[in-house]
Amino acid sequence: MRAFPSDLFAGSRFAVLGLGRNGAAVVSALLAMGAEVQAWDDKAPPGPNDFARDGNAARFIAAPLEDLTGFEALILSPGIPHHLPAPHPVALLAQQAGVPVLSDAEILYRAVRKAGSLARFASVTGTNGKSTTTALLAHMLEKARVPVAAGGNLGTASLALPLLPDEGVYVIEMSSYMLERLESFHASTACLLNLTPDHLDRHGTMAGYASAKRHVFDNMTPRDLAVIGVDDAPCCAQAQELIAKGLTVTLVSVDNPDTVRGISAALEEAPALPGKHNLQNALVAQAMARHLGLSDEMITDGLRSYPGLPHRQALAASIDGIRFINDSKATNAEAAEKALLCYDRIIWIAGGIAKSGGIQALAPLFDRIAKAYLIGRDAPLLRETLETHGVACESVETLEAATMASLETAKALGVPVVLLSPACASFDQFASFEARGAHFIDILSRLDRVDARRETGSP
Repeated sequence: MRAFPSDLFAGSRFAVLGLGRNGAAVVSALLAMGAEVQAWDDKAPPGPNDFARDGNAARFIAAPLEDLTGFEALILSPGIPHHLPAPHPVALLAQQAGVPVLSDAEILYRAVRKAGSLARFASVTGTNGKSTTTALLAHMLEKARVPVAAGGNLGTASLALPLLPDEGVYVIEMSSYMLERLESFHASTACLLNLTPDHLDRHGTMAGYASAKRHVFDNMTPRDLAVIGVDDAPCCAQAQELIAKGLTVTLVSVDNPDTVRGISAALEEAPALPGKHNLQNALVAQAMARHLGLSDEMITDGLRSYPGLPHRQALAASIDGIRFINDSKATNAEAAEKALLCYDRIIWIAGGIAKSGGIQALAPLFDRIAKAYLIGRDAPLLRETLETHGVACESVETLEAATMASLETAKALGVPVVLLSPACASFDQFASFEARGAHFIDILSRLDRVDARRETGSP
């Protein structure tokens, strides 16, 4: 792995709007590659010296984007719309000037090819399971000693990844927002895990959302491999479209005994991959890894040694024999369903900003919930659904109150698991699902210390 050439984009001008984690990484990377960059953020405008280092001052302009004539591309941070529900004014300027609106994954692809590397790309998308599948595939490749860099929607921004050699593989998690802004990006293997309603405010309809996800297969040829989970109707439809186009497609179903048989033994020895949903993640990663040249022995080794991701069904603490599971990443009902299916009896902590439909889809699993503690803005909405189905529940507002109450109730009722799987976004109370999960861990660490002092009689 090495840095990109410092003159790779010399003479090229890029506009960047939005300077959060993704946008700031884009600006830094483009400047390091010799480009001229004008950047702006409506909420936190940059200063002229924010990126002026290593001799970049003459090539960086901190100013509102009012005229995009002459720019090679506009890179919008993923959360800024260029189409629905209404395009940002700068996106309209780009359209008027004939300047493409691109994601940083597209710029990464161009940079890799311009630098002369033949490194392959593996793209991962779907409504749920993207992060685990991305991390699992990258782990398999790393264990097999393949040069690998993983990022995108997960962790490191795409354009902050290093330059890989010809035999390397970029594993990129792609959101629907990123996929709408690809142009020449070409994946050697790409997957669509599943499709359930999400981000409909951004895409308008389920059809619009599915259309955005379909871009993960753009520019692929029959020599490449598309992997599709076919346990839902929208994915089945996309699979048939790709097959009709002559692409090479592997279909994955957790309900297919022949497919599952070969991987089930390895998953029994993979504690970080519990539940049926992780079976799908593993099957997809296996298919992609095979296409990238890994043997079944290498794949099995990767499955068994996979350490898991933070905030995805991670054991956060064990207090008085009760396991506290941190699944803060579950920001919608479909993701929470995967966690609920893993446990027979739980105290459930949920709430935040509910997605369309709330938690009604989880009703078949409500009999697993001994009691629910609800937090955040939409706690009343969740409580109404639970009470309609006769589930004991209580609104407690904060995560700390919910955690402390859950411990006491679990001990009183003999329930072995407290599950934080909110089924809601976190932004009403936390900066991110990571911040929510970290706060949960901190609360538990304090409770654990109190419990330890009580056992030893320490003050």
